[in-house]
Amino acid sequence: MATYAPDQTISNARDLRKSLTPPEARLWKALRRRALDGLKFRRQHPIGPYVLDFYCPSLKLAVEVDGHQHAHEEQIDRDRARDLWLQRRGIVVLRIPAWTIRDELELALTTIRSAALGLAAASETPIGPSGHFPLEGEEKPLRPPGRFPPGRRECDRLTQGAPS
Repeated sequence: MATYAPDQTISNARDLRKSLTPPEARLWKALRRRALDGLKFRRQHPIGPYVLDFYCPSLKLAVEVDGHQHAHEEQIDRDRARDLWLQRRGIVVLRIPAWTIRDELELALTTIRSAALGLAAASETPIGPSGHFPLEGEEKPLRPPGRFPPGRRECDRLTQGAPS
């Protein structure tokens, strides 16, 4: 289901792209150019009346960077309504506190990667031989037998060709 954004939301997204917060800028540096497992992310992506901090269209995954203002009751209610609106359109919202990106970037990236793997498994999106989602023209591997997605050690063994 395509969800279009009004002109005002598109204009707001353009303005927001020019003024990322420090945690957003740090996360964008780690996500841009398919740096996280080959996943394509967009920053400050307009959708309906909202602007998503980061959005992976292939998995319908939104990543929101939540600063201290998101702890206020009024903002929590707005976030819930927004998340419900997005969820009804098939978009999964992952909220990451700004301090996590500031202090524990690898933890934030691991969280995003885990969510992406879960969504890929649910939608039966194959994972490439190097552990990332296949890029255009890259061979799509056969799935390993058993549970999917496999555990990290099993992934390493499968992708690196190590003996069992």
